[in-house]
Amino acid sequence: MLTGIHILLTYKCTLECEHCFVHASPSSPGVITLQQIKDLIREARKLEHIEWIFFEGGEPFLFYPILLEAIQFAKENTFKVGLVTNAYGAITDDDALVWFRPLAELGVDYINISDDQFHYEEEHSPAKLGVATARKLGIPIDPICIKKPFVEALPGEGLHKGEPVIGGGAMFRGRAADKLIEGLPRKPGKDLVKCPYEDLVTPERLHVDPYGHVHLCQGVSMGNAFAHPLSTLVSRYDASAHPIVGPLVQGGPAELARRYEVSLDGGYVDECHCCYLVRRALLDRFPEHLAPRQVYGL
Repeated sequence: MLTGIHILLTYKCTLECEHCFVHASPSSPGVITLQQIKDLIREARKLEHIEWIFFEGGEPFLFYPILLEAIQFAKENTFKVGLVTNAYGAITDDDALVWFRPLAELGVDYINISDDQFHYEEEHSPAKLGVATARKLGIPIDPICIKKPFVEALPGEGLHKGEPVIGGGAMFRGRAADKLIEGLPRKPGKDLVKCPYEDLVTPERLHVDPYGHVHLCQGVSMGNAFAHPLSTLVSRYDASAHPIVGPLVQGGPAELARRYEVSLDGGYVDECHCCYLVRRALLDRFPEHLAPRQVYGL
């Protein structure tokens, strides 16, 4: 059941992390307007079970005044509000308070702060100051801590008898599909027959980006909310009729590749890695459903 709409304020970011789903960077184009945000929130009101509006990016703090106005509008429309940030401006305790106190005053319900080796290596990072400050202000918060991928266990080791276990928490889509796969064990593409990470039939959340693309998974678009009302796109969505989602639901990345005659060579770290590369091979064939291209590093 769909309960959350995640609005990407921008694809721009202060950093260019190797594990980023959407290839965000300081030079990435794409910024949403306040009016577009308000229109999306009004559309979310038409959807029966939506409880949460999340603001993320890229880095949403880059457009802080717009972020505050958007949070206030979402709260006025009775939504719970969440936020995902790297807290880059929290460079001292005083600075952190200036960044996070308005969020507490507006009643932000939840914040994720990226606090890991991809974002900051120093012990006293903006992320850690942001986490500490948000907690002092009473904002519910969870750090996001992703590690570089590593092999936790190989088949036959200890109690583990199945497939290799890859630790670290990175998803092998976006920049990670190119930057973080070296040295990891691979699986044949023909064996990757399901999507274990996203419910593509009845998603719990959708991401709307600065161009209006409504993402079921990063780079898989339900449609464009700036061309058609979000509530209409959601009400008319049929997973089986979607040219990308349909094959994935039927038989995972292996079926998507088989359906459109994409060669599966070389092996893949997991289903996500395989799916992302197959989709990237299909960009020119399905430009409306696999968008925007910059999420694929192009």
